[in-house]
Formats: sequence, structure tokens, C-alpha cells
Amino acid sequence: MSAPQAGFQSSSPVTVSITRNVDPDRVPDVTRWVQAGVRLASTWPGFLGSGWVRTSADSREWHMLYRFQDAATLADWDTSAQRAEWLETGTGLVEDRQVRRRTGIEGWFDTPTAATDLRATHDGASEVAPPRWKQAISIWLGFFPVNLAFTLLVVAFVPGWDDLWTLTKVLITTVVLTPIMAYWVLPLVTRMLRPWLTAPARRRRA
Repeated sequence: MSAPQAGFQSSSPVTVSITRNVDPDRVPDVTRWVQAGVRLASTWPGFLGSGWVRTSADSREWHMLYRFQDAATLADWDTSAQRAEWLETGTGLVEDRQVRRRTGIEGWFDTPTAATDLRATHDGASEVAPPRWKQAISIWLGFFPVNLAFTLLVVAFVPGWDDLWTLTKVLITTVVLTPIMAYWVLPLVTRMLRPWLTAPARRRRA
């Protein structure tokens, strides 16, 4: 696994996506090695889960993901002696091809979702991020009821709310609702919509 990217800072959950080449004849050995790494990472503060998928049963390309609660806890894991020792035991088993890190809204649509077990999809195929229009609908489905509820509550229970400047009202609304969306609403919405978000696109009829 590649070293942490310099200057990467975030207080949001960080998803690390790794593409590795694996010898098909060493699949059992690699599976045990990856599972050992997950068990080790799961003892680390801030670990939110991991998973892997393959493009096919005999594919050399494995897509592995893991997530930490923020950049600081991820850096602690990335630079730990325990992780370095685990990586050393995988020498000759895998070859890192690509490492990417994602945060914020986009990270909620990464697949597989955070989980404590390593697993492939039911047909062994690798899932891909949903199209942008599905992501936009998912965000709207979460934001609309939360924004509506907040607006009704402040109008009913905050004296003088309607008299505030529009800029002030928008500022207060976004400050309050952004963490609610990021930490509670978006995870809930994406879990509920996961089958639809990850469903393959239908081909147009000829």
C-alpha cells in the first residue's frame, strides 16, 4: 500500500481505495493476508470498516477499500509499526497499482460500504459508483425533509426568525444542517437506497 499523501487533511471520514494485482493461484493466501490486515485495522481508533471485490473469479485485479473517521486516525494507522509489519508479510503476494482517497459527499457512494467482514458481491463483479443524477437525487431526498423540518421548527419556536437578514438565516441553517446531513442523514439515505444506487444501468433496446 502506498504511503500517506503529503498534506492530506480532513475532518470527514476518509475512504481509501486500492487496486492490487493478485496471482490467481495465491487467492487463498491473499485472502488470509487481507483478513489478517482487517482484523488488525479493526483494533485501531477511528476504523469504520473495509471490503473487497474482484471483477471476475479468475481476475488478477482486486479492489480493496477501507475507511477511517478522519485524516488523523487514518494517518495513525498508515504510519503504525503494526501495519508496516503486516504489509511486510504480504511481500510477493500482491502488487499495488493504484491508491485513491476520497472524502465528503462522494465518499458515501463508494462501494463496498463500510463493513467489518471482507466479502465480494454475489456474482463476484465489482460494483461502481452510481451516476451523478442518482447521487443528486439521494442527497435531495435527505436534504429536503431535514431542511423543511428545521425551517418549521425555527419559525415556530425562535422569536424574530423572520426578521433576520436572509444571509444570517442561510448561514445558521447551513451550519446546523451540514453536520446532520454528513453524519446521520446521508449514511441512512444511502443505506436505504443502496440496491437502487448500485443497480446496473439498463441497456437501451435496439
